[in-house]
Amino acid sequence: MTFRGWLLDLYLNQEEGLTLWFIGEDDRRICFRQAFPVSFYAAGPSEQLRALWKQVSGKAGVLGLSRRQKQDVFVADPVDVMQVDMDSPASQVRLFRDIEADFPNLTYYDADVTIGTRYMARHGVFPLALCELEADENQLIQSIHPLNTRWDLIPDLPPLRIFELKPDCDPNRGKVRSLLMRTDRFARHVPLDPAGDYLRLINEALADYDPDIFVTDWGDSWLIPFLNAQSEEKGIPLQLNRDATRPVRWQKETTYFSYGHIIYRPEEAHLFGRCHVDRKSSMMWSDYSLAGTLEMARVTTLPIEKAARVSPGQGISAMQVITALEKDVLVPYQKRQVEEFKSGMQLIQSDRGGMVYQPKVGLHMDVAQVDFVSMYPAVIIKGNISPEVPLPDLLEPAREELGVVPLTLKPLYKKRVEIKKKIRQYPPDHPMVATLKERANALKWLLVVCFGFLGYKNARYGRIEAHEAVTKGGREVLLRAKEVAESEGFEVLHMYVDALWIKKKGCSKPEHFTDVISKINLHTGLTINLDGIYRWVAFLPSKTDTRIPIANRYFGVFQSGEIKVRGLEARRRDTPIWIAAVQKQMIALLGQARTKAELSACIFEAFSFYYTSLQKLEENQVPVDQLVINGKVSYALEAYKASTASVRAARQMEAAGIPVKPGMRIRFIYRKGEPDVFAWDLGKPIDPLEVNKPKYIELLAKAGSAVLAPFGISEGLFREWSENRSIQLKLEYESTERAR
Repeated sequence: MTFRGWLLDLYLNQEEGLTLWFIGEDDRRICFRQAFPVSFYAAGPSEQLRALWKQVSGKAGVLGLSRRQKQDVFVADPVDVMQVDMDSPASQVRLFRDIEADFPNLTYYDADVTIGTRYMARHGVFPLALCELEADENQLIQSIHPLNTRWDLIPDLPPLRIFELKPDCDPNRGKVRSLLMRTDRFARHVPLDPAGDYLRLINEALADYDPDIFVTDWGDSWLIPFLNAQSEEKGIPLQLNRDATRPVRWQKETTYFSYGHIIYRPEEAHLFGRCHVDRKSSMMWSDYSLAGTLEMARVTTLPIEKAARVSPGQGISAMQVITALEKDVLVPYQKRQVEEFKSGMQLIQSDRGGMVYQPKVGLHMDVAQVDFVSMYPAVIIKGNISPEVPLPDLLEPAREELGVVPLTLKPLYKKRVEIKKKIRQYPPDHPMVATLKERANALKWLLVVCFGFLGYKNARYGRIEAHEAVTKGGREVLLRAKEVAESEGFEVLHMYVDALWIKKKGCSKPEHFTDVISKINLHTGLTINLDGIYRWVAFLPSKTDTRIPIANRYFGVFQSGEIKVRGLEARRRDTPIWIAAVQKQMIALLGQARTKAELSACIFEAFSFYYTSLQKLEENQVPVDQLVINGKVSYALEAYKASTASVRAARQMEAAGIPVKPGMRIRFIYRKGEPDVFAWDLGKPIDPLEVNKPKYIELLAKAGSAVLAPFGISEGLFREWSENRSIQLKLEYESTERAR
């Protein structure tokens, strides 16, 4: 039979190789199977390879053994390897577990490549790829061909059925009384009745609607464990999987270090035949939602469930592996390369990071921000920077043939640029704009982490010297851009890694910056765009020393009315929702000013809003849940010598029997007396009268003073004015303005 449809899910079949689920063009959901032999390689001393040959020869699942020469990106000449051909991925996993223990000193390749990545490299098929396949009467695939690519700008997507299920409240804070089920056909609340009828209703809805994507809130941490426990207790089978022969697969919790942070990932519930996406566990959901998650799955070949949960770093790693397999380059199992020795002077010269030109603190009018489009990926591509390629001379590549890393990034970079162009073809309120922006954000994060992965010690294709070459090229690009801008009469107020803030008297419209942007493009060879023109922008100093500027701490309003904030409390994850909202609204009120003359009235209006908010706090009109602080513990609690507020709250949770792991977020409220914090996830109610108002007034004053500091209002004065002196504020501020 010939079949056309979209690939939804792919996983190991212990007997025959792979199981694949497709959404047919006729809207059917069909399961196929496919034999999928695989190979892995071993390199090392000849005597050990002979011993390995004798051990695995004739083993179950081994199809053949041979000697080959293959390319390792970290070795100049081809490597002599022993190739082990296996009848299925499952057999390979079992065999490799044994031989790794018996031969730990051998170097292994292609041993832990994921199934989706192998499948993409061999057949060109990826999640949601439109395919044409030939299968026999037993649904066994004989051949398969993709009808589109990962790089299609507007891909032909299947009619996905999306089923949402979530509790009526945060299960960590209250008693869940009902579940909300929602699809494009219906929405209904399902009460959690003692008889368990809700389990039957969920089963019926799943069977009737037969969803492809199962979207939950707290699905991993509470909902699915709760439903499974209730199903077992009440004797009512719950069929979450489309593949009825498989139970829910649980992936263990983990804690890991990433970009200076300890990250905790709870247990994950994975389904077979359909995809489970937990919005609360999805790492980047707030940045790119479902459309971005599907884009991430397409370009990285990660399963949709995994693409939703993992960091973009795992995505870029999978893409590099695909490139290597397509080039017939070995994929190292465990990287063994170390950084080359450098003297102290060499370290100083090479490891200098990105270019930062400290801003001119204060308020500036009619400032243009120009950004290089994905600068570091562009530098990698232009300079052909890859671990196996000689380093470039600044931006000039040492050879023309692209290495693994730039070859991976080039179509990704091009696709993001094309999507950004496509966005500009639609009016701002067009429904396609939101979807395209989410997809562009997903690609942006992949491009962002590719640079960091070059210097990551465990990255398969990482090399610290290549990482340093990228920052060196980035510094050169920014210096060339600065020279061009200044030669055109512009003042450079600030430079930060990939962006410049420039101004020139009489330049306040986009066309005034066209020539300088064109000349920067010409002199750098990289694309730079006008991000926008600020009516005004304020660069802020250090909180501890007002004489020291901070590179990434500023806010301003573009001519379009859009507000941009960096480095303020409103951008921090640990800031209470209410304080962040007050700060944002103060900036929005300042943003009404179109000229410097209009700022005076707007400043007073912003302070008046602050003062009104302060009164609401004092009068207990602020909901307690909006005062929750989202803290974090990075280590085991016994490792802490100093007891921070987050640690004290975490110890309350531990005392109540709630496990606390490194990297976990700890929510708490500041309260009066002892203990001075209240762990929010204990689920107990808190009396609003117990809230430590002076502490929240202090936090609010810091947030408010950060907004008004560029206008000559110090934090000390701000705190004084917080004590019912709103009229005095106006008089003192106007007096200060006259003195200026």
